[in-house]
Amino acid sequence: MDLNWIDAFYMTAITITTVGYREVVLPSDEAKIFITILILSSVVILGFVVSVVTEYFISFSSLNDLRQKRKLKNIQKMEDHIIVCGYGRNGQQAASKLMEFHRDFLVIDKDQEVLEKSDLNPEQYLVGNANDDDVLLTAGIEKASNLITALPDDADNLFIVLSARQLNKNLRIISRATEETSYKKLKLAGANNVILPDKIGGQHMASLIVSPDLLEFWDNLSYGDSKSVNLEQVSFEQLFDHETPSTILELDLRQKTGCTIIGFKTADGEYIVNPNPKIQLTPNSKIIVIGNSDQIKTLQEIYSI
Repeated sequence: MDLNWIDAFYMTAITITTVGYREVVLPSDEAKIFITILILSSVVILGFVVSVVTEYFISFSSLNDLRQKRKLKNIQKMEDHIIVCGYGRNGQQAASKLMEFHRDFLVIDKDQEVLEKSDLNPEQYLVGNANDDDVLLTAGIEKASNLITALPDDADNLFIVLSARQLNKNLRIISRATEETSYKKLKLAGANNVILPDKIGGQHMASLIVSPDLLEFWDNLSYGDSKSVNLEQVSFEQLFDHETPSTILELDLRQKTGCTIIGFKTADGEYIVNPNPKIQLTPNSKIIVIGNSDQIKTLQEIYSI
């Protein structure tokens, strides 16, 4: 009996899949040889397909592992960097400012999707819970210079401050707080500075009523465009490679960078606003300067800030 195309297709399918159904018709000797060749070739082709697919998934997984290992290796090399815990509104603002100042920083957040959709490159974030000491250690907390914890929950910020202070005694910690009652707790836990965004926002709005022109002028300078005004502090050790005192006038910072000195911190910790040009800069003292983004960048390049 001759096979039609449907029977031929059916027999080919049951042969390749080895399901064990009986033949539609008894095959001839020539058909048996063809079927044998078909079965053997199908096994080889199927094996090849399986190996290719398996290799693809393994290589994809290995590539991700390789990227993760390279990322962790780069993090381990970081020193004097800034760790930002939380990538909410305040965390994003902090990261944006640090990026503008060309500072090395690393963001920690639990939401991988938010981090992947952000403007951060993969080397600038770490997915994890900042409450976990292991995550902080992976982020290089022991070699970091500063930590900003900007989580929305005060209890989480308090826990991070406590952990971070234990892991790095010299770390400068800046914490966000929602409630004023959390201020003292965070300071006692080891935070150098505690910021209450809601309180600052209210004071700022009230100031716009009391002295509107002054605040509006500052807002336009700070947020108006890419030439926004920024503050920077520079230590005596960054300014000079010797310990011989020098005056602000002799430094001639405005001529070199365009920045203006608006404050001075003595070696004893006293702050002087609009210092006299004849004030001497001494070891452990600092100057506070103001300038636009380009001027601050020039300052950072000259003095390796």
